[in-house]
Amino acid sequence: MKIDEIDKKILEILQTNGRITNAKLAATIGISPPAMLERVRRLESAGVISQYAAVLDREKVGLEVMAIVSISLAAHELESIDRFRERLLALDEVLECHQVSGEDDFILKVVLGDIKSYSEFAMKKLAAIPGIQNFKSSIVLSTIKNSYSLPVKLQDA
Repeated sequence: MKIDEIDKKILEILQTNGRITNAKLAATIGISPPAMLERVRRLESAGVISQYAAVLDREKVGLEVMAIVSISLAAHELESIDRFRERLLALDEVLECHQVSGEDDFILKVVLGDIKSYSEFAMKKLAAIPGIQNFKSSIVLSTIKNSYSLPVKLQDA
């Protein structure tokens, strides 16, 4: 699907305000409400817009600890990786899991209520996953930048 300049403007606005009305979005962009609705529906049906969601403040909901965990697997055949992925998908504490190149195989973003909870998670859940050779945890002390908006204006730049 080709994303034009109007689509990029729509996406930039919707990423910061997913609750904006169709009429206000149309007025902001400078097109008619029916044309706007058609564009948004096209972006949704193409999967460019995959969902609308509320962004929560993790500390205000009691998730005080965030950790970045680097994982190395003992074996790298497809079956071992698939077993690891299946086990990881069942862990609600894991917000993100990325398979990466380099020294480690996976990078996780994990949240829990406190350090004790993180320690229990690491020792009882993470360490119990078969196939993990080792893992390293880095506790996040502060967050400098945390954006959920993709820089769509950089597409085809």
